[in-house]
Amino acid sequence: MGMIKEFREFAVKGNVLDMAVGIIIGTAFGKIVSSLVSDVIMPPIGLLLGKVDFSNLKIILSKDDAGAVTASINYGTFINIVINFIIVAFIMFLVVKQMNKFKRKEEPKPVEVTTKQCPFCLSAIPIKATRCAFCTSEQPK
Repeated sequence: MGMIKEFREFAVKGNVLDMAVGIIIGTAFGKIVSSLVSDVIMPPIGLLLGKVDFSNLKIILSKDDAGAVTASINYGTFINIVINFIIVAFIMFLVVKQMNKFKRKEEPKPVEVTTKQCPFCLSAIPIKATRCAFCTSEQPK
């Protein structure tokens, strides 16, 4: 019974829920960036490079008797995915950088002075003391 209770406490902690939300948003964001790369960025790049469609770039390893490709290395798709990753990583860098700017830096709270030093014996005594508890000397005002 203890393990179930421990798991329930773990599962409802804020960190786990935050992580789940982050994964869901990250997945959706990844789809947006994939569309940006394949539908917006890569067509002009392909046009500039002589009407090359990166998704169609491949090395044919073998064909069957009818001439159909049976095995190939799709390096164009890999190029699209690498560009996709670079864009996602750069955007996430910008988001984290901006979030760090928004975080308020906590100002250190001033330390309240509660003791003073006895000028005669140099012991620490309460600030409101009129006599030193160690040497019994009268404290100046």
